[in-house]
Amino acid sequence: MRPTILTIDDSKGLRLMVEKTLSAFDCEVNEASNGFNGFFAIERARPDLILLDVAMPVMNGVDMLERLKATPELADIPVLMLTSPTDHAVMGDIATLGASGTLMKPFTPAALLEKIRSVIKLKPAKS
Repeated sequence: MRPTILTIDDSKGLRLMVEKTLSAFDCEVNEASNGFNGFFAIERARPDLILLDVAMPVMNGVDMLERLKATPELADIPVLMLTSPTDHAVMGDIATLGASGTLMKPFTPAALLEKIRSVIKLKPAKS
């Protein structure tokens, strides 16, 4: 079965970079622009991994992570938090809430793939 990866970030450029990076692999990539819309995306296609930005409008990543982990049917979805140097105040919360890891922005496609592969298996796309 193809893994589904959901990117939740208010930066369209970052969502496009993730999609482009993952295009070489056999996976489905979905996206949402904030945590609130992220829950709708999870309802449409339950992801095998969520890439979740910390700082977003409407619902930030820490609030979303807290709600995900408090919802029994969603709590087991691995979440990689996309952080920036200004997020140091919430790093303890992220760890306590059970994120599978963090990735500091800006990051390279190689660093992104390394983090994703530490959580789920990616197979090359069939040409």
